[in-house]
Amino acid sequence: MRMSSCRFVIAMVACSALAMATKAEEVLFDFDKEFPIQSVEARDARVALSDREGGKALRVATGRKEPWPGITLAAPQGPWDFSRFEYVAVDVRNVGGNRVTVSLRIDSPEPGGKRVFHQAGIDVAAGQTQTLKLSIARRLPPALAPKLFGMRGYPGGLKNEGGIDAENIDQMLVFVGRPSEDHAFEIDNIRVGGNYDPPPWLSATPEQFFPMIDKYGQFIHGEWPGKTHSDQDLKRQIDAEAADIAAHPGPAQWNQYGGWEGGPQLEATGRFRVEKLKEKWWLVDPQGRLFWSHGTDCVRGSTATTPISDREFYFAELPRKDSAMAAFYGRGSWAPHGYYHDHTPYEQFNFTAANLLRKYGPQWQDRFAEMCHRRLRSWGMNTIANWSDASIYRMRKTPYVATAGSQGKPLEGSSGYWGKFSDVFDPAFKAGVERSMARQQEQTVGDPWCIGYFIDNELSWGDDLSLAIAALASPPEQPAKQVFVDDLKIKYGDVVRLNEVWGTAYASWGALLADRNAPDKNKAHDDLAAFYTKTAETYFEACRDAVKRVDPHALYLGCRFAWTNERAIHAAAKFCDVISFNRYQYSVADFSLPKGLDKPAIIGEFHFGALDRGMFHTGLKPVANQQERAETYASYVRGALENPWIVGTHWFQYGDQATTGRSDGENYQIGFLDICDTPYPETVGACREVGASMYRVRLGD
Repeated sequence: MRMSSCRFVIAMVACSALAMATKAEEVLFDFDKEFPIQSVEARDARVALSDREGGKALRVATGRKEPWPGITLAAPQGPWDFSRFEYVAVDVRNVGGNRVTVSLRIDSPEPGGKRVFHQAGIDVAAGQTQTLKLSIARRLPPALAPKLFGMRGYPGGLKNEGGIDAENIDQMLVFVGRPSEDHAFEIDNIRVGGNYDPPPWLSATPEQFFPMIDKYGQFIHGEWPGKTHSDQDLKRQIDAEAADIAAHPGPAQWNQYGGWEGGPQLEATGRFRVEKLKEKWWLVDPQGRLFWSHGTDCVRGSTATTPISDREFYFAELPRKDSAMAAFYGRGSWAPHGYYHDHTPYEQFNFTAANLLRKYGPQWQDRFAEMCHRRLRSWGMNTIANWSDASIYRMRKTPYVATAGSQGKPLEGSSGYWGKFSDVFDPAFKAGVERSMARQQEQTVGDPWCIGYFIDNELSWGDDLSLAIAALASPPEQPAKQVFVDDLKIKYGDVVRLNEVWGTAYASWGALLADRNAPDKNKAHDDLAAFYTKTAETYFEACRDAVKRVDPHALYLGCRFAWTNERAIHAAAKFCDVISFNRYQYSVADFSLPKGLDKPAIIGEFHFGALDRGMFHTGLKPVANQQERAETYASYVRGALENPWIVGTHWFQYGDQATTGRSDGENYQIGFLDICDTPYPETVGACREVGASMYRVRLGD
């Protein structure tokens, strides 16, 4: 490390000590003192002052006519200066009868009439009150910003694009995003708080700031508990963790699978299955013991792989290409988003594996794999979840889930975060699923340790008409469109009858096939809904059949819904043994399936992260620090344990992502381990407590 970098670290430590001071809050709106309600700008919302214990609150009732119904509160005396604060917070009480996601946004005006904004949301169950806290995302300094790219989060939690001018905030918005129901909530005590201390490196020149990443993949300009400074630190951690695991060998009442040895004895079939007991769904392990899947995704030695192309100057000590570390260089081409989407292929480096070699020596793969199983048991986890290394889960010491994919012609009229939906009516779709499952033949098929299979991940299901509209928006040779038009021919016979119902003017069925415009959703609703259902059911039936053909006694765990709708969930329930959801929320205690469905569900992904251990991004659900992360983890899993449908939660992910981001830019502090393979003790402690009591909590004992 250069002397300039050392000076910044020393200054950082001094600033951290100052930050321990009490963090004051300053109220912006409390609605008690003759608040001028006429100053509130409402969009598809009704506002009123309501009486609450100790004062008043602002009641907001939102509709569904606009995509973002809610209110705007302007700074009453000119723009606010939030430069010395860390966050904006508001208390939200859900006074409606349904769950609501309320978002808070702060705005800063820019030259030329542009606006920069920053927002966050919170899920609030009916009758509950929660605090929505929005961290103020500041801008990188102009001297550094052009050289920092390829990441979602940047040093200090600052933003490269979209960072807000904290000295010039002129309004805030409270709203509901694209609601399908009416909502009512109360807000109160809008305030700013926390003492923002600019990091010393903020004034650094590029020559002083770079390189910013040390040989272990850590941020150079900072110190925090658990940071690795030498290879000796890595090796000392081996003995420290061995002692910790010896002191915490895992729950005593678990059998070899992690099932409840001390619980009821049910039918043993030799494979995992599902059963409902005392009004709650359960997994049952091969020995007939109750099993609740408590696990983590991405159990592998590559969680901190990062692109280095065009960014070599970030890194202080990348290994020589002729060294033992050369094996951890590689080439990548997957980059659905971010800088590297347009810069493929790229060179990358696997900091996780490099640190494991330094820590465990030449046999690091074997030692790491063995440690993974020991850790999970010690932490009170019993599942190696999705995206994990097959060589680790095939050791058959911890139950696991496997994954397969679908392949086929894209549905050209569709769109989505991870890409277009597959055309399930293209024969290549079914063949692709079957090929993917066939590859499991020598891997997992018939294995009692295999809980079951996911197929696909976070598909873009859209609203309950979207896939039907996407079929019509596709070219005439699209198989899905041809099937849809054939269905309409059977129903209506003559295109004239279709035109009467849809309010269209197609000259022929061929004209409909050639046209790529969407019809009126209201007039064509029933036909669009029917074809959406047919699409969804065709998808899930093909996936279910592929799983059962190859491994008939394994569980089909669905597609890991991230964005979905009731129509898609109903289709999944018809064919899945367990329906899977990636649910990034602070709680799933009140999670429920659509009315009329009673099936087990599993949470395939969730996480929380903080910025107090040298990382640049919190992940999708931020918390203030590691202690709050641990508490939120325990609360989330306990809420799931008490939920009658949920049969497991899988944390995303085992180890932190790279400080400088994976190929799509994600650089989240979301691991149970940092990139030097060091556990986060707070989260591990919370996980152990949950694991030790989870069966008694689940059974309501």
